[in-house]
Amino acid sequence: MNSSNRSKKRVEPSPTPPKEGFKYSKPSTSDDFPHDCCHDFSLCERFNQPRYVTANPINYKFIKEMRDYLKNNPTEAEDIMWEHLKNKNIGHKIRRQHIIADYITDFVCLRKKVVIEIDGKIHLKQKEYDEFRTAVLNNLGYKIIRFTNEEVFANPELIAKKLKEVLDNSPEDP
Repeated sequence: MNSSNRSKKRVEPSPTPPKEGFKYSKPSTSDDFPHDCCHDFSLCERFNQPRYVTANPINYKFIKEMRDYLKNNPTEAEDIMWEHLKNKNIGHKIRRQHIIADYITDFVCLRKKVVIEIDGKIHLKQKEYDEFRTAVLNNLGYKIIRFTNEEVFANPELIAKKLKEVLDNSPEDP
């Protein structure tokens, strides 16, 4: 891949939560992915991309706009946590509003394959969607760590310390 393609930043939005009554089924086989190597986009031979390219290339252009919006308009809790996570403040490179497959994660350490989610009250109303999303990300090899807005507001330093411990003790993705 030439350097001009690498310099383009990828943007990832989460799909809109489902309407009430919609039921998700958890992905269980490789048939749930567009082609054989898409069970892990970071290893996808078909697209042969660097580690940070984790978005589903088929849906990326549709998700990018939402990701840009979320990155430019963080919640108060995300903004507080970003101050503790940016610039390797906890000893690990963290990306914010990063697209993985078809989902926008709040924060992710790609080297350790750990996703950090800060959940507001909306997540109380979309538990099935969150469970499905978590199952997809787990299936791709990511560990998901969730904190509530209230936990972040109460003690962001403690959250940062817990995240550092988790990341320090997580194996690196080859």
